[in-house]
Amino acid sequence: MAVRILHFSTRHCSISVPSPRFPTRLSHRSIPFKRVSSLSKRFRVVLAMDGAKADAPKETPLGLDNMTEEEYAYQSKLLLEFNSISNIDNAWIFNSDSALPAQGMFCISQPNLLANKRKKFILSSTISKGSNSSVEFHWAPFPIEMSGASKVVPSPSGSRLLVVRNPENEGSSHLEIWNSSHLEKEFHIPQSVHGSVYTDGWFEGISWNLDETCIAYVAEEPSPAKPAFNDQGYKKGGLTDKDSGSWKGQGAWEENWGETYSGKRQPALFVISIKSGEVQSVKGIDKSLSVGQVVWAPSAQYLVFVGWSFETRKLGMKYCYNRPCALYAVRAPDHDSNANETEIQSTEDFQALNLTRTINSAFSPRFSPDGKFLVFLSAKSSVDSGAHSATNSLHRIDWPSDVKQYKSVKVYDVIPVVMCAEDGCFPGLYCSTVLSNPWLSDGCTMILPSVWCSCQVLLSVNVSSGEVSRITPADSDFSWSLLALDGNNIISVLSSPVDVPEISYGTIIEKKNNAKAWSWSNVPSPIFRCSDKVRSLLSSLQFSVMKIPVKVASDNLTKGARKPIEAIFVSSKTKKNDACDPLIAILHGGPHAVSVSSFSKSLAFLSSLAYSLLIVNYRGSIGFGEEALQSLPGKAGSQDVEDVITAVDHVISLGLASPSKIAVLGGSHGGFLTTHLIGQAPEKFVAAAVRNPVCNLSLMVGITDIPDWCYVESYGIAGIGKYTEAPSEEDLTLFYSKSPISHLSKVKTPTLFLFGAQDLRVPISNGLQD
Repeated sequence: MAVRILHFSTRHCSISVPSPRFPTRLSHRSIPFKRVSSLSKRFRVVLAMDGAKADAPKETPLGLDNMTEEEYAYQSKLLLEFNSISNIDNAWIFNSDSALPAQGMFCISQPNLLANKRKKFILSSTISKGSNSSVEFHWAPFPIEMSGASKVVPSPSGSRLLVVRNPENEGSSHLEIWNSSHLEKEFHIPQSVHGSVYTDGWFEGISWNLDETCIAYVAEEPSPAKPAFNDQGYKKGGLTDKDSGSWKGQGAWEENWGETYSGKRQPALFVISIKSGEVQSVKGIDKSLSVGQVVWAPSAQYLVFVGWSFETRKLGMKYCYNRPCALYAVRAPDHDSNANETEIQSTEDFQALNLTRTINSAFSPRFSPDGKFLVFLSAKSSVDSGAHSATNSLHRIDWPSDVKQYKSVKVYDVIPVVMCAEDGCFPGLYCSTVLSNPWLSDGCTMILPSVWCSCQVLLSVNVSSGEVSRITPADSDFSWSLLALDGNNIISVLSSPVDVPEISYGTIIEKKNNAKAWSWSNVPSPIFRCSDKVRSLLSSLQFSVMKIPVKVASDNLTKGARKPIEAIFVSSKTKKNDACDPLIAILHGGPHAVSVSSFSKSLAFLSSLAYSLLIVNYRGSIGFGEEALQSLPGKAGSQDVEDVITAVDHVISLGLASPSKIAVLGGSHGGFLTTHLIGQAPEKFVAAAVRNPVCNLSLMVGITDIPDWCYVESYGIAGIGKYTEAPSEEDLTLFYSKSPISHLSKVKTPTLFLFGAQDLRVPISNGLQD
């Protein structure tokens, strides 16, 4: 039986597939098909077959019977109910240090599947604290939709709010300044000054200065002048509005940082004066640098930002922490001086200084409240190894008061890279974002979120001593995300695969001998409300985090690579007729990513349809130490495949799954794994589904925005030195042998392929080869 591909584009329906990306909008192209018997009453796989086995069902006419229509209606309604559950994207707390009740502002979002967009809302709350560490949140009766808002950023005092509204095309960017009662200022910034403000979460940087007179931010460079041509040849006088959007006015091709950044111009640094509305570009930054993540230095005369450089070409940036970057300090524009005074100052005063020459990765800079420390994250392990994500480290610079000492600052290690932790101990730092204000009142303790094996936890980090403590319960398999600090208290969200998220409030409890512990209390909230149907279905489910011994095939494996892997197992609390529910193995992408034990609407939906889920964190996943992670590059398509098969066999041996009712699902590298599995273990899975899978590395290397990924995952760390724009015959032969397509002739499993157009990382042509 050969599988044909169902080709999906972007026109009719929307299907959500577990992925680090947004849901892909899909539609189908009609091809002859037969209906294959389902794994359970509610599981249908549609595929094309060249041949049929003796026990295959008879061919049925194209169309839907009444039972199928009812099934589709039930499932689509249930999917909408799951997707209607809101998310909290950001939160801010004001008046934490005053005697008055604190005020909370929560930015929440809700998906609109048909439009493939998200609606954004603001919901406010008053936070009252009791004498016995109790807390009450008094919520506003309704949220307010933030229509057209790209980003909201409160000022340090909480008295003002910046609202960024980016244009949908080539119009002006709008910056609004609100106070507690009305719109105070509104600025329209034309494309001749700069393009859209970056709000992507990576290059993004919006920072108020302490006296709230200026805002530094990252935006696209102004559109360069482009030559125009018509039937008479070169056209003097520039472009008309009509020409600017046509081929006549496109000009030279501009390189970008790959997926998400296609069509966007180089990020540059700007400062706006709130009083005058004057926007100035920051001088002294080399044109080869892409800038982001700007913050004001304590002196308020200087800015600190992250700069990314490149040698031969810009490779994909999104999810790729292996791109070298550094922290720079540069003088901020002086809005109070006139042009002549500015010209008198020396060029050296304005030239950006590299603060982190001794380390090849530095990002997420944060100053301590007293301005004595500058703390930042580093992905040095990623840059050194070529892995797109690896174990992070945390570093500190003692910030000098004298500007002349900026050139000689020293970088100190706060949290080094953990290679292999003992069982139950801190496995290393896996943190990609830091709160704008992550500090407790002592001025040297930060609160950070981090992956700890298959859970996300919260850590307290003393940047002076390097002491790291897990402050969320060690006996809980739930995952926690960090929202905001309320003085010395923490507002977070906890959830599990079978528990809808809820807000949890953390307070420090003093114990004997000056010891401290954290106490957590759940806060009722309207944000995560769900239907009675959803809550009833989830109440019938359970989950556990399994430790599964790996097969050690080589004596050369490090200690970390020999440790057990983990898998999150989700199942019904009760068995029906002693039969196991159908099992779906869920495989994350990356490969250096992780599936944590948090609530996923798409996976909870699958669980509610009577499927057990086995969510596998194979070796190479983040959260388990650097040795385990670095054991995968060079062995992609073999070690990770073996780990998934081991995990599936483990739950079968425990009587939790039936060998005849197992499916597998994954996207991107998860699709790479899925297609490998149905080729290397053709009898193992009765159905599979993939989203934009990596099927042929020898094809992908020439068309992806991350060709270096193909080298590193195929060769290991040696791939960094072998990477070239022109792969050799030897390279292409190895890539093909590492690819799922090399096992295509053995595939028997009915497989659903889901493709979204405009994927620069795993272009659609790669999956179409299978």
